[in-house]
Amino acid sequence: MDIIEMTRELGKAIQKDDRYLNMQLAAQNCEDDQQLQDLIGDFNLKRLSINNESNSENADDEKIAKLNEELRHVYAQIMQNPNMTAYNAAREEMDGLMQRVTAIITKSVEGEDPETADYEASCTGSCATCGGCH
Repeated sequence: MDIIEMTRELGKAIQKDDRYLNMQLAAQNCEDDQQLQDLIGDFNLKRLSINNESNSENADDEKIAKLNEELRHVYAQIMQNPNMTAYNAAREEMDGLMQRVTAIITKSVEGEDPETADYEASCTGSCATCGGCH
């Protein structure tokens, strides 16, 4: 079996992993949640309105501020939705798995022992360069 075939087998194994299955289920629950979908639609419309107003020749700063406040309010509602909360948790678990897989492969390519290579979380203190907490 060559490396590409083994990688395809790894992909199949990932798709059988509970973390992947949980993320897929959570994503489907989000799609099936009409209230959540309405909020996401409202969020996108408000974001579009902000962009349109900001790019207007006669941009109204008060209107932009009001739209931004409405956008933040809708975003907070989206993030408090139980299905979105479950999706974010499931996505975080999946991201953790992928960080480990990627780290093991990368470290193996760099000459480390594949049996001991693993992901090492590190925090620089700067959220600007962060891909997320472990």
